[in-house]
Amino acid sequence: MNENREPSSAKSQLDSTVEAIKWDGASLQLLDQRLLPEQEVYVRCVDGARVAEAIRTMVVRGAPAIGIAAAYGIAMAARQQQGRPQRENTPAAIQEVMDLLAAARPTAVNLFWAIERMRRRLLASQSGERGERGESVESVEKADADALAAEAVAIHQQDIAANRRMAQLGSRLIKESEYGSVLTHCNAGSLATGGIGTALGVIRAAYADGLIDQVYADETRPWWQGSRLTAWELSRDHIPVVLIADGAAGHVMKTQAIGWVVVGADRIAANGDVANKIGTYGLAVLARHHGAKLMVVAPTSTVDFATACGEDIVIEERSPDELKQVYGQQLAPAAAAALNPVFDVTPADLVDAIVTEKGVVQRPDRGSMLALK
Repeated sequence: MNENREPSSAKSQLDSTVEAIKWDGASLQLLDQRLLPEQEVYVRCVDGARVAEAIRTMVVRGAPAIGIAAAYGIAMAARQQQGRPQRENTPAAIQEVMDLLAAARPTAVNLFWAIERMRRRLLASQSGERGERGESVESVEKADADALAAEAVAIHQQDIAANRRMAQLGSRLIKESEYGSVLTHCNAGSLATGGIGTALGVIRAAYADGLIDQVYADETRPWWQGSRLTAWELSRDHIPVVLIADGAAGHVMKTQAIGWVVVGADRIAANGDVANKIGTYGLAVLARHHGAKLMVVAPTSTVDFATACGEDIVIEERSPDELKQVYGQQLAPAAAAALNPVFDVTPADLVDAIVTEKGVVQRPDRGSMLALK
């Protein structure tokens, strides 16, 4: 760590210049992450079906971000019910949109958490004054739509606040390290959340506090989230970043002063097993061998207490073409088989700390994870 470097302004580093999700009260603007870093283009979504498609095709990605986007998709679905004929304006129409969103991607639990939260809010709204009058709920009224819109905004705002809290807690852990560099994998920054990020939020805070001098970012095949997104995001906010090939991580840990590997998560099981971008498990093994620590940063909405352990987590597999092609250019023989799991599971015994907005769980296991409930 360079003790001669003056700590940066906390505000400058904790206020990212990236805004991936924009809500204007009627439509949702999503920064198309498939086009970064060459183009900054927003996709406008006016209904839940378009949001589901944006999640499925990775216009928006990152566990917290897709949960937020889904919430806004449900809010828009409720708004659209207002202009429909009475026979078509039914709660079942909202449920159809929820089912469509839930089918978009299977691994990140934040998506299902957000949908369930919106479902509960709708039921609470409908069982309010109408329930007291003994009326049956046969339509989605303006009050219901307003309640869902407010709930989606609350989910978004709470994620922003959670990012900041996790940044503070994670930075304190890095302060205990004598090393000046960290390594991160995939993208767990502003592009993946509603705020400053999970893993990158911690990195922002630690850099602002003068605790780290250098960030190493894996390229993260096959979608290149590290090179296209993390390197772009950190460079844009003037945080020193060195891009490395995924296969170079072991060499970098061996030759550089890497104190922590800091990553996000898409689902954390009740025993502390962590599902995250493919390659995280390998990094955890390398970190343990080289004396670096693994920090997983995620809001409690990512913790799935209904899933006992990592073996029970459904791992999404995407098209082999994502592995065999890049921007339409063939990288492998068409006849060659390819396996393209998007996530892997890191066992809890390889995780040094899970950082959430509710607190830090060090060396997680089933008992210590219960403190987050």
